[in-house]
Amino acid sequence: MTDTLLHSPVSPDSALEILQKTYGFDHFRGAQAEVIDHVTCGGHAFVLMPTGGGKSLCYQIPSLLRNGVGVVISPLIALMQNQVDALRQLGIRAAAVNSTISGGDIAETKNAVLRGEVDLVYVAPERLLMDDFMHLLDEAPIALFAIDEAHCVSQWGHDFRPHYKQLSVLAERYPSVPRMALTATADAPTRRDIIDCLKLEDGQSFIAGFDRPNIHYSIVGKNNARAQMLSFIREHHAQDSGIVYCLSRKLTEETAAWLCGEGFTALPYHAGMAADMRKKHLERFLQEEKIIIVATIAFGMGIDKPDVRFVAHMTIPKNIEAYYQETGRAGRDGLPASALMIYGAQDAAMQRNFVETSSASEAQKRIEHQKLNALLGLCETAGCRRQVILDYFGDSCAPCGNCDTCLNPPETFDGTVVAQKALSAVYRTDQRFGTGYVTDVLRGKENARILGFGHEKISVYGIGADFSAAEWQAVFRQLIALNLLKVDAQYGGLQLTQAGLDFLKEKKTLRLRKAEKGKKRKTLRKAAAEQSFADEVDIALFNDLKAVRTELARKQGVPPYVIFHDKTLQDMVLLKPDTMESMAMVHGVGASKLDKYGPAFLGVIRKAV
Repeated sequence: MTDTLLHSPVSPDSALEILQKTYGFDHFRGAQAEVIDHVTCGGHAFVLMPTGGGKSLCYQIPSLLRNGVGVVISPLIALMQNQVDALRQLGIRAAAVNSTISGGDIAETKNAVLRGEVDLVYVAPERLLMDDFMHLLDEAPIALFAIDEAHCVSQWGHDFRPHYKQLSVLAERYPSVPRMALTATADAPTRRDIIDCLKLEDGQSFIAGFDRPNIHYSIVGKNNARAQMLSFIREHHAQDSGIVYCLSRKLTEETAAWLCGEGFTALPYHAGMAADMRKKHLERFLQEEKIIIVATIAFGMGIDKPDVRFVAHMTIPKNIEAYYQETGRAGRDGLPASALMIYGAQDAAMQRNFVETSSASEAQKRIEHQKLNALLGLCETAGCRRQVILDYFGDSCAPCGNCDTCLNPPETFDGTVVAQKALSAVYRTDQRFGTGYVTDVLRGKENARILGFGHEKISVYGIGADFSAAEWQAVFRQLIALNLLKVDAQYGGLQLTQAGLDFLKEKKTLRLRKAEKGKKRKTLRKAAAEQSFADEVDIALFNDLKAVRTELARKQGVPPYVIFHDKTLQDMVLLKPDTMESMAMVHGVGASKLDKYGPAFLGVIRKAV
């Protein structure tokens, strides 16, 4: 085995010089510089940064500074070529090895690695663990191993993948090569599991703040989900790219077809589709604008499209980690974005059923139930959503002013008696029925089911007639979130938990949030372009620059954002550079892109000015 040897000690400015000349960025963000220095000097690291927080620079720059090839282990075969294309645009020698690449091209890449002609190679864990690839690594100089999406290592993570467990072999086979584990979402148990599995106990942990202040969070109780979704998209994101998540393949197909019928370009994406169709839809989403992907959780991890302006959930995800990972695909460019979740009690029942019917151990099922309870608490909080999310990850913030509960604080009321009525009704109807039926009993409905079971004769019949059905639905959701009630995983009936039984006995005071009654709500922030530009002339220039970018991208067969991000185009509009020297000062314009694209974009700006 050939161990990686460091170059002669690099000067403190070398990493910054690469950042400025190659990437076109002025300065590092957060802990980036510290991570890069630590790994460049040969240290192991666990890196947790929010999606869009700049994790990739933490392994890309050390790979350029150290001798040998940086090996990036990623589960995202479908996206590897886009990552490679983006790096090549910067003048970085990048390649990928996976099942979609021909044998001849793989052999050529391997030879280039052995000759030291590749800076970064992307590989899936399954491929890396094959004998032929391990033999290649035995012979080649290796700068570092970067294990991306490292939450896949942990059985407690939200996307566990068995092959990731076997990556512990890297510590045994290449002990002197720096190893990095990187992820955007991992709570404390998951972090400990990752470090243990990858043998990073001797490394350093870098835990960046989780906050994504540019994302507006909104969670609404389900009340005609399609109407709620349509209103959200039309009012705030009619001209934007976005992602809509659904719980099932059937709902994914139906929602995509419905959105197309409403005048949007919406494409379904789920694991049951043919691979070539999934690939086609992914490519359209990455390369075109104003595309909505409607997907199951099969879609999204590692998506590097920076201008996704919204992520919406038609049904609740499995836990806060999954929710934060999925919503983090919006606004990676740092510009305003929004996340909407439409949530109903039946969704919680379906998620609980998934846990109960899984093949997981009882210990893991208990963990999954606890994580789902934390998500339901987020849905029903009367406080700042962002505070609840960050607290889950061990972080904190002041009330954010950029979520629905901050902009429109919900009213609360003393719900002690109401909760007692609801719990009693569940108990008196033998803990067999769902929220709709128990609500009808409380409101004194006279229908065939109630009369058939004789529930018009029990003491709780009609004692909740002063509440509407929607108000009772909100109460039941909160009681489930507070773990006073649970939903039977098999049949969907409401059941009292031990905490619910204790509440009935102890009669503790309980405050609940009032159901929304259509009050006028403060709106989201303006769209990114409207927020940045002072007049119509600047907006016109921004659109002209986007048109040039689209044409250049089309000719090269790459997504437009690989040429320049929206943030870079906005900077061009605001600075209006008139020379190549001043164009080099624009955010995101490095040396390679300046040579390739500077003249074309300067021409558009000069014409407008």
